[in-house]
Order: sequence, then structure tokens, then C-alpha cells
Amino acid sequence: MRQNNRTSTPARLARSIVFAAALLGLSGCSAPGGDAAPAASPPGNVASSPAASPAGTPAAALAASPEAAAEAPVQQEAPPLAAAYADYFPIGAAVEPDQLEGPAAELLKRHVNWLVAENAMKPDAIAPAEGTFTWERADRIVAFAKANGMGLRFHTLVWHSQTPEWFFRDEAGQAMADETDAAGREANKKLLLKRLDSYITAVVSRYKDDISSWDVVNEVIEPGDPDGMRASDWYKITGTEFIETAFRAARKAGGPELKLYINDYGTDNPEKRDRLYELVKDMLAKGVPIDGVGHQTHINLDYPSVESIIESMEKFHALGLDNQITELDMSLYVYNDLSDVGPVVPDDILQRQAARYGELFAALRDRKELLSGVMFWGIADDHTWLSTFPTERTEAPMLFDRQHQPKPAFQAVTDF
Repeated sequence: MRQNNRTSTPARLARSIVFAAALLGLSGCSAPGGDAAPAASPPGNVASSPAASPAGTPAAALAASPEAAAEAPVQQEAPPLAAAYADYFPIGAAVEPDQLEGPAAELLKRHVNWLVAENAMKPDAIAPAEGTFTWERADRIVAFAKANGMGLRFHTLVWHSQTPEWFFRDEAGQAMADETDAAGREANKKLLLKRLDSYITAVVSRYKDDISSWDVVNEVIEPGDPDGMRASDWYKITGTEFIETAFRAARKAGGPELKLYINDYGTDNPEKRDRLYELVKDMLAKGVPIDGVGHQTHINLDYPSVESIIESMEKFHALGLDNQITELDMSLYVYNDLSDVGPVVPDDILQRQAARYGELFAALRDRKELLSGVMFWGIADDHTWLSTFPTERTEAPMLFDRQHQPKPAFQAVTDF
């Protein structure tokens, strides 16, 4: 029988009281005998009501401005997120170097114990030209994590996107994928795999003592493409050999202590999940050193089901592999919906988001043996890729709002 490790009722009550105190602090209530303060909007709402700020600016506009976020203090009364999950798994966030100072940095230091670079460790950021390495932005993230006692993930050594073209050009500067001669194609494959091995060796050698979990390859499965493999230049030129080369090079450079992951989105989808499973199973049979699967987990208010997320992790766990949730966020919109809720996020949407986050994290706590960490793809709503994808609009996918205040979703995740 699996032991239920959920916190006792008194502990849950204590957390609820602490969170209520945080909300009281947010409301701006006056001291006894003073004028009554305006009623607070629901916790974390960018502006769930059109109440004006002291200067007469709508609260929604204030929350959306960088100045507003910079002025809002981190709520010390809110229980630290990572501390709430100390008995379960690390909680992390994706960051850019410019978030390592100011309000975002304070939020990170209080609430997470694990970081990943959103862009600074991708191939185009580290190696813009062959033999040329630009480490500064990646180094800043490593230094911040070390200074604050945080763990690190690496994202990502191999990807079809954000990879400089020099990888895929032959000695004459021509596109390798366009080669039709058999001998030329074989020569190109050898050159590309040699470049890949050299690149991975350099990167892993630099960071192996600082970063324990590594996304070695990212997004290689595409059920709509031939053989279910994404038709990237990597695959067109080498078949699946680039995957083998990448994992073997990472293991050789980093040693047995590094945890090496294959990372993808949509792993809850049975067709994609099963193709990834077959690929990983085949690689393991060849002795390729894959330690786990990274599940990006970009989800929305309706899809996918929490059950499908757990089922996917169970499937890979049965292979003896670890699982990590690597890029978690929750869009306000369902797939293919290009509408916009407007600058004021309705309270009912925030409550739906809270309920769904609560359901997900309850399941993850209950099945904590399946995974070794949860990484959010950001820390607060003022910095999210979803603000411009698939269209520019209001988004609020995180546990903290644009002013870095805890949302209803934060309470749903920490109140257990």
C-alpha cells in the first residue's frame, strides 16, 4: 500500500490562515480607527474589477506596466512554494538573465529552489558560430542559482529550433539536407555528428559540476511526419543517430551522475506518447544512456486531463525511467481559440484555473514516486511566451500575477 503523505488537517488550517493573512495585507485595510479601505479584488487577479488606482489609472493597466510590477513587494506572508513541496519534489521556474535582479529575483528567491534558462542555454545563444562560445548569459544564471542554493536544469543541447545554421552546412557552405549524392550524404552525416559531439562535449564539460538534469534532445517526435519522427534537419541528415550521439556524448563528458532526459510536449497524447515510448525503448535496448523523460506540460483550462498526464508518467516509469514536468504553464484559452479575455481577467476564469492547478498538483503529490521535479515555464504573468503565442493578447498562466502577487491558483497549489 502506498503511504499517503498529505499534510495533516491542522497543518492545512495553519497554511490557510497564513494565506488569509497575506490577502489581508493585499487589501490595504487601514489601522483601527482609520478610514475603511476599498475591498480587495480576489487574490492574484491582475484586476478582476475595474477599481481605479490612487492616481486614477485602471488597476488592470497599472498591473500590466513594468513600473507596477517593480513597485509591488513580494508578499512575505504567502508561504514559500518550494517549502510547501519540500517533502515531494523541487519546484522551479524558467528565467532570463534580466530577471535575476529586482522584483522577479526576489520572487524567485522566495518561492523556487530550481531554475532553468528559458533561452540562454539553447544552441544559438551559446554557439552562434562554429568554435565560438558565448557563455556570459548562461553563466549569470548558474551563478545566481549557486548563490541562492538552487538546483539547475539544462535546456537544451539539441533542438530543431534556435540552432545556428552552421551545424547544417557542409564544408562548401551548402545546406546538408539538400545533398542528393549518397557519398555526399554520408560525409555530411559524419560531419554533423562530429560537430554535435564536439559541441555537447564543450557545453557539458563546462557545466557538469553545476547542473544535474539535462534536456539532451528536445521535441523529436511528430506523429504527422514520416515514422512519427520530426522531419528536422537533424533527422533528415542522420536519421535517429543524432539522438544516440547526443546522449552518448553527454554521458561521456558528464559522467554517470548527470541525469539525461528526452524532452517533448504533448506527451499526454496517446499517439505521441506511444511513439516516444517506442523510440526510448529502442534506444535503451541499444545501450543509449537515457535516464528520464521531460514532459513539457503546456496545458490549458480544459485540456489535457490530469489522468492522461499521470498515465504518461506511469508508462515511462514502468521502463525504469524518471519523469520531470519541465515547462508547466496553463493558458486561459483552449487550443485554436484566438479570442482575448481583455485586460481584466474575469474572476470565474481565475477560479477555474485555480481548481485545475489544484487538481493537477494533488495528483502529483499523490504519485510523487513518478517524478523528481516540477518546473514552471516562468514565474509570474508579466513574463510569459503565451502573451504573443499563438497571438498577442492577455495571458495569465502562472501562479503569480503581473504585480507578482499570489493568485487563487497559488492558494489551490499550496493549501493542502
